[in-house]
Amino acid sequence: MPPADPGAVPLRLNGRALGRYAIMAVVNRTPDSFFDRGATYGFDAALAAVGRAVEEGADIVDIGGVKAGPGDEVDVSEELRRVVDLVAAVRERHPRTVISVDTWRAEVGEAVAAAGADLLNDTWGGPDPRLAEVAAAHGIGLVCAHAGGLDPRTRPHRTGYRDVVADVLEHVVAEAERAAALGVRRDAILIDPAHDFGKNTRHSLEITRRLAELSGTGWPVLVAVSNKDFIGETLGQPVEKRGVGTMAVLGVSAWLGARVFRVHDVAGARRALAAVSALAR
Repeated sequence: MPPADPGAVPLRLNGRALGRYAIMAVVNRTPDSFFDRGATYGFDAALAAVGRAVEEGADIVDIGGVKAGPGDEVDVSEELRRVVDLVAAVRERHPRTVISVDTWRAEVGEAVAAAGADLLNDTWGGPDPRLAEVAAAHGIGLVCAHAGGLDPRTRPHRTGYRDVVADVLEHVVAEAERAAALGVRRDAILIDPAHDFGKNTRHSLEITRRLAELSGTGWPVLVAVSNKDFIGETLGQPVEKRGVGTMAVLGVSAWLGARVFRVHDVAGARRALAAVSALAR
């Protein structure tokens, strides 16, 4: 099967067109991140991590102030404290880099947009419908994801779908069309199946196998699979040993038409995607 070609799908953020494959680096200002255990929680550490990611070839940096999974409560004021000043500093130091902020809260979206963010990455599937309005008002991008209706920071219990890919497609396409109707530029909207969010390992594997159905919608697809539990459970590996599995899933996802890849290992992802590009030629 020939690779899906996402190149015809326009994607413009921070005033520039992104290429066939774009790498989104994870930078968490959280003390309890599942992967880095708070290594970039400090302001200076987070800013340095952004610099390293840009040097290694990241097109986008995704700044998050709240751990995805359950944990200590982080209210709006604390999330703002963690992310707004960092966004402003990154905007000043890296003017051409696309800045994404991982948040589901409209209040946070408003503040980071004013500070220079280019993209709001709502991994929880739209629990605050005002977030799309914020993106439209500021002329920035939006990620429309699928979390199976879960509340933010909760885990699924015996989640079931008649057809998980159909459920994902119905939700993310509706969210993307809603965002466009509100005024978000169509070339600044991405869809994300959100592996493991409201899904078990079987669901995440099924989504990966059928990713071409998402890229076939015409919306640029973001995949955020880096070191996730479905990779660990499939391979029987702890979080620190999931790198090889991550690169394998990235390669398959790229072949099936994914456009943006949210990763912890920027340099490794860049090499993996270069290999896919060579095969595609």
